[in-house]
Amino acid sequence: MIQFYKSFILCLVLFTASINLVFSQSVIIKGKVLDIDTYQPIAGATIKLANSALATTTDTNGEFDLKIQEVGEEFGIVASYVGYKAESTLVKTTGGGTKQVSILLINENSTIDEVVVTRRRVQASELALLEERRLATLTVEKIGAQELSRKGVGDVATAVTKMSGISKEDGSSQVFVRGLGDRYNSTALNGLPIPSNDPEKKNIDLDLFSTDIVEYISVDKVYNASMAGDFAGGNVDIYSKNYSGDGLFSVQIGTSINTNSINQFDNYYLNQGHNLFGFSPYQVPANALTSYDFQNSLNPKKVSPLAGNLGLQVGKSYTFNDDSRLNLFATGNFSSGYEYQEGINKEIDAQGDNVNDLTYRRSTYKTNTTGLFNANYTLKPNQTIAYNFMFVNSSYQARNVFEGKKRDQADDYNGLLQRGTYVQNKLFVNQLLGNHKINDRIDLNWGASFDVVQSDMPDRTWFNLKYDPNVDGYTVIGNASNHRYYQSLIEDEIAVNLAAKYKIGDVDKPKGLFTLGYSGKFKKRNFEAIQFNFTINGNNFSTVVDPNNLDGFFNQPNYESDFFNISAFSQNTPQTYNGDQKIHSVFGNLEYNLSEKLTSVLGIRYDKLSQMVSWRTQLDGNGGTNTFSRNEFLPSLNLKYAVNEKQNLRLGASKTYTLPQFKERAPFLFEDDDLIVKYGNQYLYPSQDYNLDLKWEFFPKASELVSVTLFGKYIVDPINETFVASSSNDISYVNIGDHGTVYGVEFELKKDLLKFNNDNDVLSGGLNFAYMRTNQELDSEKVARETNFTINLTDNTSSFTGASDLLINGDLSYSKNWESGANVMATAVYSYYSDKIYALGSYGKGNLIDKGVGMLDIVLRSKITKKFGINFTAKNILNPEFKRIQANENGDFPVLTYKRGAFFNLGLNYNF
Repeated sequence: MIQFYKSFILCLVLFTASINLVFSQSVIIKGKVLDIDTYQPIAGATIKLANSALATTTDTNGEFDLKIQEVGEEFGIVASYVGYKAESTLVKTTGGGTKQVSILLINENSTIDEVVVTRRRVQASELALLEERRLATLTVEKIGAQELSRKGVGDVATAVTKMSGISKEDGSSQVFVRGLGDRYNSTALNGLPIPSNDPEKKNIDLDLFSTDIVEYISVDKVYNASMAGDFAGGNVDIYSKNYSGDGLFSVQIGTSINTNSINQFDNYYLNQGHNLFGFSPYQVPANALTSYDFQNSLNPKKVSPLAGNLGLQVGKSYTFNDDSRLNLFATGNFSSGYEYQEGINKEIDAQGDNVNDLTYRRSTYKTNTTGLFNANYTLKPNQTIAYNFMFVNSSYQARNVFEGKKRDQADDYNGLLQRGTYVQNKLFVNQLLGNHKINDRIDLNWGASFDVVQSDMPDRTWFNLKYDPNVDGYTVIGNASNHRYYQSLIEDEIAVNLAAKYKIGDVDKPKGLFTLGYSGKFKKRNFEAIQFNFTINGNNFSTVVDPNNLDGFFNQPNYESDFFNISAFSQNTPQTYNGDQKIHSVFGNLEYNLSEKLTSVLGIRYDKLSQMVSWRTQLDGNGGTNTFSRNEFLPSLNLKYAVNEKQNLRLGASKTYTLPQFKERAPFLFEDDDLIVKYGNQYLYPSQDYNLDLKWEFFPKASELVSVTLFGKYIVDPINETFVASSSNDISYVNIGDHGTVYGVEFELKKDLLKFNNDNDVLSGGLNFAYMRTNQELDSEKVARETNFTINLTDNTSSFTGASDLLINGDLSYSKNWESGANVMATAVYSYYSDKIYALGSYGKGNLIDKGVGMLDIVLRSKITKKFGINFTAKNILNPEFKRIQANENGDFPVLTYKRGAFFNLGLNYNF
């Protein structure tokens, strides 16, 4: 009974208090928080009633509302956001009702070296991106400049592998998202697509982009109708840096070494004829069939494998009398690097016997030159126009020496094969972007770009020798392909985006948002290649040739003396293929608040697309053309349920498609540095993709995250690479079966482990992993029925090529800051991927499988003063062996092995 009275009295008190609240006069504060320099809204800013625990946060539009009871004639509202100075605003409460306020925040100087002191760039901090992710209606993952610097990441390809469910092919920039490779993914810069620099790839090499130009990288793994429909794995969007501040002038300089290369310091050789800075002319000899008229020497040159990098950043902002503002920013960077590898390179038959049994040595030299300029003009708070220009020049040079057995050419393990490769890629990007607030309900965003990629492979060389004991020296193998090869690709792409957004319901707190838009992409590719073959005349097969002085045999006097002949496909006419792709898209998205906690985004996209490929190659001397066109209707649904302020549940479902690429449909032979020959299949056609995602995410603190994602994909007519019946057992592309599936789980954790010394010293950690299973049916009869290929696959089912079952990324960071502005940050980063299929087995041979590898990096970054800093990175310090095996029934046989060595880099930077 006593307990009953206590409960009754408590209820009476609570009821009385609630009556008082209902009849007391309340005030609703509505407002918007903006960056004072850019007038851009700040999402995730904290709005707090002074001297009270009452608080809220701004939404993605920088808007908030706060309901309070009248406590006097005025009170204070405090707005704060990471990297900005807190701002206090007085609000009059007289009369109650709704009060409107606008709050402008000013950036405070950061003591973290990697966050350059600008206004906008602070929004790429880890805290800001986490808060944006918490508030966003759509599912998106971002990694910003601060996190990239902390983990010592130098290029975008490596950057995205630090995110859950993403891996990279070793020795390549090809990225796999949830086990799906190049053809299933897409790449954009500032929301606009960019063309590929590689004839074999859909996406541009992500390692072309230095992280020095990156503000943040966004990866969409869940589709919505505003994205391009050619999607199944992920869309990688690179957002370039811009500037807003009083002035910036920064210089960086550094040097780097590779342990394998240094160990070969006195014996490091590369090819001749290529510029140290990665700029070399593309010149096909004019009279190669009538004289030996080649510009570059075949003899290797000795170099010192010491690399370096140099960078410069400048920025300035101007404010005019009408309060408009112009922000200018430019950066230029050059970096280079040497690598050395040695190992085995084999081809194994179904019984495990060696068809080719070679050891190899590979010396490489890479360069990357990047220039970025942008101008951002703010006419007034609601009108901005920006222009971006970017130029990238990258080069790759490799000298490969193979020794051992080559079938039918050097069967006595006496072969010596030499390949010299040089590739130069140039990318020109021009973008014009605009954001306009037409009125309180309508916003208009638009963008247009014109991009050009030029990729040249001038003078790739391939010469085959064998040791002949009868003459006690090396001779040229007469029945091998000895040649010099020239290849050029030019691709230009025009893209247009236009989207209008309309607020539904109350303008101040809309019930929903409707988006209607158009996007267009128009891409053209012109490709040509010519190969000059050298045929040794019979009476010179026994002529001794010095492997390090091929010029001593292949020269004009010996050509005139009929030591060898020179020939090419169709005389001096190059092989060619051309591609033309047009995509017109109309899309609509309806974002609607179904309840206070549940938000839906329902979308539909219509793509009208066509793709034409024409060719004239050695496989089809008469030439041909193939065209397909499609009308694709792509529905999507995204749901977000805010369990509370710290937890979200998300669901995504969609239909998309996957297009074959130009090169995959052109019958053109190409041999890579690992001696693998591929050619296109003109009968290849698009796949259809069905995608489903379910995510739970929890934000315990501003800097912490726990998330779990379940995902699944059903792919109709998946495209794969496989061996096809040919004289040399080459690889082509086919729709391998009727369907394939992908399913898995992703886990992500960010946690502050320890904070001490007034939070100036922090120990934090991060972990993400993905476990997935992929499966596809393999149907040789389907391939034979739809193409002119004959294949005999060893298995009836398999995983997707390039897909690892397990991906792990972990990092542990310690940062310390001093009152003087000095700081130090140390980070250990570990990554691992499990076994994955490189190519499907056929004719009784097992699949080619790349074995799992784990890698460890150590990064040290320090700021000695506010202007001067020193950085040190040690990468791949475990130096694991890369191994590719052929998984036959009678055992696993290694076919490719090497170690990359460890990489050490020391850098200095100074801000004037």
